[in-house]
Amino acid sequence: METTNPNLLMQLITYVSDHSGQLLELTLQHILMVLCGIGLALLIGIPLGIISARNERWSSIILSIANVIQVFPSIALLAILMIVFGLGFYTVVIGLFLYSLLPIIRNTYVGLTQVDRSITDAGKGMGMNPVQLLWNVQLPLSIPFLLAGLRVAAVIAIGVATMAPLIGGDGLGREIYAGINLRNPVRIYAGAIPAALLAIAADIGLGRLQNKWKVFSRTTG
Repeated sequence: METTNPNLLMQLITYVSDHSGQLLELTLQHILMVLCGIGLALLIGIPLGIISARNERWSSIILSIANVIQVFPSIALLAILMIVFGLGFYTVVIGLFLYSLLPIIRNTYVGLTQVDRSITDAGKGMGMNPVQLLWNVQLPLSIPFLLAGLRVAAVIAIGVATMAPLIGGDGLGREIYAGINLRNPVRIYAGAIPAALLAIAADIGLGRLQNKWKVFSRTTG
């Protein structure tokens, strides 16, 4: 592969201009896979984080399983999922869901356990039951931690989603792997650069949202 071509930038600009519609479609497919995977992880991970914060015995089991999933090599996990669920969009979403679980469970757990006990006691003194206490006091105070976990999960999911073509998925990974197969650096960059920009945008955007929520919590607390 030739990597020192002085016209590479111009070739990339021309390629992106000529294939803008296709690249936009791949980018939207990439975002959709990530949103579905993370959405499912939030739906499952937040309740698991709440259970972990309520019960130390269950927390060790839940966090241990999530840790094992997280350290499992992504290509190996996707291969196993492909064997079990077949090729396609849903298999990719399941993989992204599994990789997004740990940061969401762990940060929900940490956020809830870090709530000042005096605040919890004050809520109990006002006659709140456990559900009201969780919904009105503990969860709002733990949102900055949850957003931090969501931030990590989003960056991980965007990166893992580039492997989607290996198991029949779509997204920007299709352009990357097409470039690798054709030994075409222009196509590799055309897929890799938007994927990197998506990860950077997610990190910055969720980081700002996290900081704004912290300021909001201080001003309203």
